[in-house]
Amino acid sequence: MTLEDTDAPASEGQIAAMRVLLEEALQAGVLGLSTGLAYPVARHAPTDEVVALSQTLAAFPGALYITHMRDERDRVEESVGETIAIGRRAGVPVVISHHKCIGRHNYGRSAKTLSMIDSALRHQDIAMDVYPYEASSTVLLPELTRHAERILVIDSAAHPEFNGLELSKVAEKMGCDQEEAARRLSPARGIYFQMSPEDINRIMQHPRTMIGSDGIPGPQAHPRLWGTFPRVLGRYVREDGVLPLEEAIRKMTSLPAQIFGFARRGRLQEGFHADLVAFDAETVLDLADYDTPDRPSAGIEHVFVNGVAVLANGAVTGARGGRFVARGEA
Repeated sequence: MTLEDTDAPASEGQIAAMRVLLEEALQAGVLGLSTGLAYPVARHAPTDEVVALSQTLAAFPGALYITHMRDERDRVEESVGETIAIGRRAGVPVVISHHKCIGRHNYGRSAKTLSMIDSALRHQDIAMDVYPYEASSTVLLPELTRHAERILVIDSAAHPEFNGLELSKVAEKMGCDQEEAARRLSPARGIYFQMSPEDINRIMQHPRTMIGSDGIPGPQAHPRLWGTFPRVLGRYVREDGVLPLEEAIRKMTSLPAQIFGFARRGRLQEGFHADLVAFDAETVLDLADYDTPDRPSAGIEHVFVNGVAVLANGAVTGARGGRFVARGEA
């Protein structure tokens, strides 16, 4: 398969080859199949192609179909419907990656998408994650500039001198519109301000929603890489009351462990791996912002990974207790 092949649906032979590779990966313990149907390399894959691949998952208990849906903008409801149908037809659990409704004219549509998910939950297993920011971050593509209120440019390889500037200002300097500016800055990433607080709150409150950062490491990044979980605890729990503290912690710990099949993790229980965070509920808060995205958060006192202290009294110890975790591994 070549890069050009992504401009069209896969052939029967290509699907068969992908299924072989997927089965090898599943036998090695991967969590499942993840798709990015919103992106150029995958957007030409029809539903039937994704179903054919996802059916491979059914032979591996606990394997998931995880998707960055085909459209989170004007066709968000249609995309949720497609996602539900893929899980139903393949007979596998589904996780929607960082569910959102993009664009001011789509604000509020999470009421409908969550209703669709609730209806489907009567018959199949569905979950999702959300991050606590009104701005997303991904590759800077011309077609993605149309729905955002504003866009910050980061990591432009072609024009690093414009990193950190708003795309509208860059377009002015270049004497073109924002779509053309995005084209000239490529390859690059952008931070897109394009979601409503009401949708974020509504999605976060759903019982099948996990908290996820979707953080992308790099020399410049979205503050969610550093601030996501303290932000939920400080702003969404303590300040705004969007979630009770216990529910927020469940969405960060035992719920992801349950959904992804991480055995003996996610709970404070004898015989479980000692992955622990000690924080001050009265002071925990994200300090990272779009100007200084790497500022450490306040109120995190101790962190243990597999029983190893990696943060003690607010200071990094240099010890490393992490390990790879495979599907179903105890």
